[in-house]
Amino acid sequence: MTTERTGVVVVGAGIAGVACAVQLQRAGVPVQLRERAQVAGGRMASKRFDGRPADLGAAYFTVSDPDFAEVVAQWQAAGLVREWTDTFVAYGAQGRHEVRGPMRWAAPGGLRSLVEHLSQDLPVLVNRLVLDVAPGPSVDGQRCQAAVLAMPGPQAALVLDPALTAATEALRNQRWSPSLAAMLRFPHRRWPDFRGAFVNDHPVLRLVCDDGDRRGDREPVLVAHTTAHFAAGHLAQPTAAAPAVEAAVRDLLALPEPAVHVHLHRWTYAQPTAGSAAGFHLDDEGIGLAGDAYGAPPRVQTAWRSGHDLGRALASRLT
Repeated sequence: MTTERTGVVVVGAGIAGVACAVQLQRAGVPVQLRERAQVAGGRMASKRFDGRPADLGAAYFTVSDPDFAEVVAQWQAAGLVREWTDTFVAYGAQGRHEVRGPMRWAAPGGLRSLVEHLSQDLPVLVNRLVLDVAPGPSVDGQRCQAAVLAMPGPQAALVLDPALTAATEALRNQRWSPSLAAMLRFPHRRWPDFRGAFVNDHPVLRLVCDDGDRRGDREPVLVAHTTAHFAAGHLAQPTAAAPAVEAAVRDLLALPEPAVHVHLHRWTYAQPTAGSAAGFHLDDEGIGLAGDAYGAPPRVQTAWRSGHDLGRALASRLT
């Protein structure tokens, strides 16, 4: 084990981990941010197809928290976000009808771009798979003042030493549901006018978004999110679900043409179904936990708030 103690190691560069690291850095606390993927973003995931981004994780975000609104205002000033819509449609037993709600915000460059913007001045190490968080605390043998796990609980539990009893118990209370996200590119825009659709009581679909409208380029691209039950049967081989998802989307929207490209992304831990009412976890053993499983409802704003507040609490403790 490395005996020299570093500052805080944050594992997971989604919006919660990045928000936490931002607060630590602002307080002058040395921080390292480690991400197992090739880029930051977490479940605010955007993947490029022929140079064009499509959001395959979070579909949008809403704003009600004044502190988060300040961050959104900075994104808006930088041209990274825009107000998208406050009206979705819903499909269900009563047919198709409009549903009004809060303003949904979208990112023309993909929601991942927002996490990248927040993390631009942070020391982010990508392609860095963390295998062990142990008492001390230490992260893969490196001693630190504190360690933050900003990821779904089942993933955090895989790296957390059971001797860290408080954090282990906190993770035990989490429950998560899976989903598959599908990007479908069609030859033409043949669907009825809508921006996003909640799909109720459907065997395959839960949500469908017009990605061309969401992105503002009017490309004939839809993104569909499946139900947890359907996804659970296809986690081992998600690509095999592509025909069923495409057929369900075409049937829902009465599309005459098949898609020219379908891409499936697996989210084993898409959304927390049980978590903690507290905004974050921080114990005397120096372990912090943050994400959208802390607080309610499980949204982008919730994840940001969780990481932001944990970062401030840690900074107060360490300074």
